[in-house]
Amino acid sequence: MSRSQDKWIAMGYVKGAFGVKGWVKVAVGTEYADSLLDYPVWRLSKDGASHSYTLESGQVAGDELQVKFAEIGDRDAAQLLRGHTIEIHRSDFEPAEEGEYYWADLVGLAVHNRQGELVGTVSNLMETGAHDILVVDGEHGRKLIPFVEHYIDSVDLEAGGIVADWGLDY
Repeated sequence: MSRSQDKWIAMGYVKGAFGVKGWVKVAVGTEYADSLLDYPVWRLSKDGASHSYTLESGQVAGDELQVKFAEIGDRDAAQLLRGHTIEIHRSDFEPAEEGEYYWADLVGLAVHNRQGELVGTVSNLMETGAHDILVVDGEHGRKLIPFVEHYIDSVDLEAGGIVADWGLDY
């Protein structure tokens, strides 16, 4: 199990109540809006408190989801969930395809160049349309490294590192 398997991953947030029967509107932070419907249990967190909810039903409406939790029965209870972050446990994710990685697994990895010098640590990723970009922060400043085979020599999730063809002065 990789080092990230034991953490909760933010996947979106509750925008507010929808209707009178306890449904909520969800802003999704995943590539496909309906992918959250694959997870039967969601953790909702706000202000340091977290609670698990069982997904009863859901549907895509434009760029958002509308979902109903088994534990929420009316609009007032649904409205109390507004602003909560939706989290899914990393161990519940489907295995990534060969050569593919979840962003959540890449954040926190140390990036070294071919010379063995520490470039920094992956703090985030950006989607550009053409390819993803690693945002790497280190003592030599912020580096934006294209996450493509041309620049990325290897990714080792178990060891917690990436080797990139990237100079410290780029």
